[in-house]
Amino acid sequence: MRRRDFIAFVGGAAASWPLAARAQQRDGTRLIGVLMGYAESDPGAQSMVEADRIKMLAKELVELRPDAIVGQSTPVIGALARETQATPIVFMLVTDPIGSGFTASLAHPGGNVTGFMVDDSALGGKWLGLLKEVAPRTSRVALLFNPVGPPIQSFMPSIQAAASAFNVQVSVATVNAENELEGVISAQARDPIGGIIVLPNVFNNTNLKLIISQAARYRVPAVYFTAYCAQAGGLISYGPDYDEEARQAAEYVDRILKGAKPGDLPVQAPTKFELVVNLKAAKALGIDIPNSMQLLADEVIE
Repeated sequence: MRRRDFIAFVGGAAASWPLAARAQQRDGTRLIGVLMGYAESDPGAQSMVEADRIKMLAKELVELRPDAIVGQSTPVIGALARETQATPIVFMLVTDPIGSGFTASLAHPGGNVTGFMVDDSALGGKWLGLLKEVAPRTSRVALLFNPVGPPIQSFMPSIQAAASAFNVQVSVATVNAENELEGVISAQARDPIGGIIVLPNVFNNTNLKLIISQAARYRVPAVYFTAYCAQAGGLISYGPDYDEEARQAAEYVDRILKGAKPGDLPVQAPTKFELVVNLKAAKALGIDIPNSMQLLADEVIE
């Protein structure tokens, strides 16, 4: 199943949950709940943005008494975990499951929660290296960050090491509202030449189209955290293969339905990553993507 088809299924599932619950009562059909951090309407996978809405949906979903729940993102799993300590929960795209209190350990999660985490320890340095490779003159980089989401600390050691190696000044651009984005992005267009690393979080997902359009308007090179960002018009992206993570989550659900306990299934980090470059976006910015990078890329958008 393609990622966008999967998201569309998830978005449409919300309206059918009560019907699914009634069907379960009639014929014994197994019920799998799914709560994602993305909305059906955006092909670039917009985020569900209001924390109180996530809490409400988590409560409604748990009340349906599903056999298992698949959840995506740290806020979603936090809401689900507060609602139930009994229903098995399989997560995706969680940055720090131990620090967030979801699992006791990675090898032996314990409790009712397990899944597939995002290991950010080396990604930050990789993003900065890619930005310097496509835009060698970059000397200032802003990390586009919203505090309501995964913590930034996991990225910083590798970013700081890369910044030192490349002699790049790095700053954290904390953005709390949509109307703050233009100021941050336009500031990076001033001398010395600046760039942006768009960090993975709910806010940046929600405002992805605006971020991409503002980066194009001010001609600021930016690197993004997953394939759909470059597919939506961003310059370059690098991150875990979310399709693969969804397949793995489905396998965990299958094992749970067959009797496995979530606490006995180890938390796993991604093993497959995707590099996507957008030549159209690069041309608009006056950037030549190196041939070596194009050859390494999983996808090149003409």
